[in-house]
Amino acid sequence: MEVKMPQMGESVAEGTIIKWLVKEGDLVEKDAPLFEISTDKVDAEIPSPEAGVVGKILVPEGTTVEVGRAVAEISPLGEEDAGMPERKKPAEKPPVAAAPSIPLGTKPAAPKPETKAPSAPIPSAGAPPVDRSDVRSSPIARRIARERGLEIARIPGTGRGGRVSKRDVLAFVEGEREAASALPGVSPLPTAAEEFSPLGEESVAVPMSTMRKKIAEHMVHSKRTSPHVLTVFEVDVTRAQRIRAARKVEFETRHGARLTLTAMVVHSIVPAILRFPVLNASVAGDTIVYHKSVNIGVAVALEDGLIVPVIERAELLGIGEIARSIQDLSVRARAKKLVPDEVRGATFTITNPGPYGALFNFPVINQPNVAILGMGGARKRPVVVDDAIAIREIVHFSLSFDHRAIDGAVADQFMAFFKERIESFPEEVLD
Repeated sequence: MEVKMPQMGESVAEGTIIKWLVKEGDLVEKDAPLFEISTDKVDAEIPSPEAGVVGKILVPEGTTVEVGRAVAEISPLGEEDAGMPERKKPAEKPPVAAAPSIPLGTKPAAPKPETKAPSAPIPSAGAPPVDRSDVRSSPIARRIARERGLEIARIPGTGRGGRVSKRDVLAFVEGEREAASALPGVSPLPTAAEEFSPLGEESVAVPMSTMRKKIAEHMVHSKRTSPHVLTVFEVDVTRAQRIRAARKVEFETRHGARLTLTAMVVHSIVPAILRFPVLNASVAGDTIVYHKSVNIGVAVALEDGLIVPVIERAELLGIGEIARSIQDLSVRARAKKLVPDEVRGATFTITNPGPYGALFNFPVINQPNVAILGMGGARKRPVVVDDAIAIREIVHFSLSFDHRAIDGAVADQFMAFFKERIESFPEEVLD
């Protein structure tokens, strides 16, 4: 039986094998994880379609392959395989390797160089133009080409049917750089690695993970696209926290999920979004697109990055359903069990680094959203209440918004409305 690269969503045409979780000769059960993949949408573990023995691994780690290509072979179990002690089942999940510690005074080993894709050929200036108006390409390849000001039709594709992949675009860029360096009188700018080497031989170069590269591309794209404006509100969450402490056991028994401040924030932000629908929009050229559904993306921190699963149609959900969605999506995000459709389609995003000690933060907008809400940490502070000093629990909420669509007055009205909602959180919604 061939194990093929799965289709992880309509717009996902390829995936990168990050790590094999089995070895040739391993005995695997049906639905046991075989390998981890990374796409331009999500990282995931791919299960075995059947029980059997891993016969051959066809694609090594770090390779990007198109959907439908065979990556491994599994032999079905026969009666003769029933008692084969030499074949061991792989561990349920291999432990995450910790970063190597380097004792003081020792020289670290040079990092293993990353395998580079061959440079794509550069069309000569005198060559006739090639008609590639119907060129096929991956979404991430188109995005990288657009960010670098390249025409996708100029880039030779090495995929099936001439399809242009991310690797083709990067190889093309590297090829242009090498060609420029060969011209007389041309001195190309040094790369970041060439510019920055303060520790000399003691420096350790570690290639970015696939997820880290995607986060970097997404953040750079957002900062280039949206003129970011920031506003911060101080919010008294004392009432909300008291209600949460008093009702959390009953709430979890009734709804099967923890009552968190994040769930209360999501429940309170939805009416504000409905009141100010431009916060639930996106920009397409000189058009503002208003979205009917309120799909809330909630950022989840992972060991090697972060991901933003989406609570769909939040305007139709009660707080119990919101809490269950947050808990379920967070657990499955950390276990790499999400599918691409669950991290797509956010119309507004919330990120909460507060538990790590942040007072407040200025997050980068999650494209194509026009705003993102950042939650700071809850702190007890002395504040003035009715001309008296009182100890209240305070959270700083920040809003990063796209000035192409949203003006400061509207952003602050939105935040003031949200502030009033969370400060006077209605306890009856928990019933």
